Order: sequence, then C-alpha cells, then structure tokens
Amino acid sequence: MCNLVVEVMDVNDNVPEIMVSSFSSPLPENVEPGTVVALFAVRDQDSGVNGEISCALEEQLSFALRPAFKNYYELVTVSALDREERAQHTVVVTAADAGSPPLSSSHTFSVDISDVNDNAPVFNQTSYTMYVHENNAAALLVGAVKATDADAGPNGKVSYSVVPARAAEEEPCSCVSVQSESGGVFVLRPLDYEQLRQLEVVVSAADAGSPALSSSVSVRLLVVDENDNAPLVLHPGAQDGSPPSSELVPAGAAAGDLVSKVVAVDADSGQNSWLSYQLLRATEPGLFAVGAQSGEVRLRRPPSERDAAKQKLVVLVRDNGRPPLSATAALSVLLVPGSGDAPLPRQSPAAGDDDGSLTTSLIIALVFVSLLFLLSAAAFVACKVCKRKELSGGPVLYGPSSVQSYVADGAAAGTLPHAYCYEVSLTTGSGNSEFKFLKPVLPSLPAQHCS
Repeated sequence: MCNLVVEVMDVNDNVPEIMVSSFSSPLPENVEPGTVVALFAVRDQDSGVNGEISCALEEQLSFALRPAFKNYYELVTVSALDREERAQHTVVVTAADAGSPPLSSSHTFSVDISDVNDNAPVFNQTSYTMYVHENNAAALLVGAVKATDADAGPNGKVSYSVVPARAAEEEPCSCVSVQSESGGVFVLRPLDYEQLRQLEVVVSAADAGSPALSSSVSVRLLVVDENDNAPLVLHPGAQDGSPPSSELVPAGAAAGDLVSKVVAVDADSGQNSWLSYQLLRATEPGLFAVGAQSGEVRLRRPPSERDAAKQKLVVLVRDNGRPPLSATAALSVLLVPGSGDAPLPRQSPAAGDDDGSLTTSLIIALVFVSLLFLLSAAAFVACKVCKRKELSGGPVLYGPSSVQSYVADGAAAGTLPHAYCYEVSLTTGSGNSEFKFLKPVLPSLPAQHCS
C-alpha cells in the first residue's frame, strides 16, 4: 500500500473583496480633517502572494485611506470641505492582490456634504442709488435691492429690513421701507425737494440660519426736483401790501438808460429755476425794453412830449420748467418835465384809474389859474378906473372883483380920504402861470387902507 500526497498549487483565481462596515453620509461641511467617513475590510481567498491585498484611492485630494487593524481600512478626510464648492464627492477604493496577473476590485463611496450656515447674504451691488421725483405718491416703489446666500435651505433664505444708519440711532428712517421678501424699496410719504434733497438708509439682509448671518448695504435716495415753485418777485414788490414806489425818468434821458431792474428768484433748481423776463404790457410799448436774462428795464428811445406823464409797465417773469410757471411785476414810471416853460405832457386816455386822479388834479389847477387870471383882470380894470377918478379929484380905492361898486359907494359917502391904485403886469406866458403880480401905480400916495 502506498500513500500518494497530491499538493494543489494555488492559482490567482479569486478577486479581492471589499466589505464595508460603516459609512457616514451626508457629511457636514464643517468637519475637521481626519474625520472617519467609512470603515471597510478587504480579503482574498487565494493564498500566498495571490492573497496579499493593497488598497488605493483614485485621484482623491480631500480623502485618504488609513489602515486600522489587520485587513481593515478607514476612509478619512484630509482637508476642509465646502458644500458651496462641491456638494458631493465620489470616492473610489481599489483593492488589488499581488498575483500574476494581479486581480483587483473596487468600491465607490458617494459622500454627500450637508450644508452649514457659514455664508452671510451678499448684495449684488456695493451700494445703491435710487431716484424719486418730489411730490411723489405715498408708498411709491422706487427700486429694489438683491442679496443671495450660497447656503441651502433655511440657511440660504434671505429677508430684508431697514436698520438704523448709525449705532446711536434707535429707529431707522420713517419715510422709507423695504419689502422683507422681495427687497423692494418704497417711499412712504411725499417728499419736497426744497426741504429734503437726498437721504440715506441702510438695508440689512439676514438669512434664516441658526445663528443667523447678515450683511448690510447703503441705499442713497435722491429727490428729483419738479417745477412746483413759481418765480418770486423781490423787486419791485410790496411785501406789506402797499403799492410799489414810482421810478422817475428825467426829460433828458437817452435811449439805453437804466430805468429799473426786476429782481426775482425761484426756489426750484436746475433749469426749473432759470428765469427769463418779458415786457407784457406798457402804456407806451415802444418806450421801454426789458432784458430777457437780466430783468433790466431800459429806455428804447428818449421820452417825448407826446408820451404820457405816468407810465405803467407789467413785466412777465417765467421759469424754464416743464410746464413753465410765471409771475408778474408791476412798475410805475413817472416822466419828469425838463423845464418850467415846457408844456406838461398830455395825459393818455388809457392810463387807468391812477391816471384819472392826475387828470382831476390838472383840471383843478387849471380852474384855479383861470380864477386867478380873472381876479387879476378885474384888479387891472379897477386900477384904470382909479387913475381916471384921481385925475378928476376924487379919491378912489381899487380892489379885486367887486371892488368897483364898493369904491363908488365909499367915494360918494366921503369916507375914503386916501386910496391905493394897482395895475396888473402880465409877462409872456403868464397864461400858464399860477401867480399874478401887482405893482402900485401911485406909490406917492400915503399907505393908508380903506376901512
């Protein structure tokens, strides 16, 4: 009997096996390097060299393999993870034996990275500038702010609010609000450019994470001027309700001489405050001219005798807004006669109520001069009668108007021992004078008045 021992030689005919014991996924993005992600074991049924196994990772920078004990390996992190940069990592572990030819197998780990609230909201602009026209409607939408958060879920949900611009302030601006979800910026009440030309608020964007992260941005709101203010005339102007004073123009004034100047201001800005001047009405339109930009009232020609003594001008002041607003300035100009011999300027029939009062004054003066002339003429006649009676030997008294009858009666009664006789001396142009001069005819008579 013979014992036959048959030795079976191993052939590398078994593929290495990878058996996963534990695996953590998803993995928070803020885990520390060296954190164990998975634990697995490898084995090969072959023996000898054919059963020797080695493990490796395929092109992986964030993870590494670390031997644990015997044929166990750990898959660990080697660097910080960022979900916003890469939300999932695919890790392929390859186990190969040392046979000839070698056999290998692989296992894929899909590592999901869970979000952590590590990103604050970021605005798409470093600052915002918005415009609103004055006299706006209440709750007017003028623009919007936009912020994004790289986090996911509640950590990336952004809400907006207006916060105080300075730490010392307790409350934010009350005339501006922001819609919490959309970021729309609203002006809550009408604004007036003349009172408030710009304002600045701070808008905060906060996420819903725990703890919440936030960021802020400056929003500058510029008020755009509207043409809502008419020009204000400063000169000539009667602030107390009294009529403006009259400007005097001497008779020797020449063309181009300055008569007056209209001064006006406009509370608006820009082209809404650009003023132009125009002669709207005048008693003598061809006598005056108004500078379109300066508002200076000058003579277009020298005054003449045919011009009315009192000139009334209305100057239109208009701004350059759309639509334009305007105001008027009334000026009164008196043309002063050059000398006493020159005739008074005639009165224009279209001079209005003020010219009517001047006409009345001239009529009264004319009546007074006429009466004075009649009295003087009567005195002259009486003087002639006095001379005639003196030559006849009888004393006679001369006086104004009704003095003839009085003298005749007195002389008849013998009560007038002495008398004065006057004659009227009239000069050239005395018809236009208000004064008449008398001179004694018989200066040698005693200075005794009749009683």
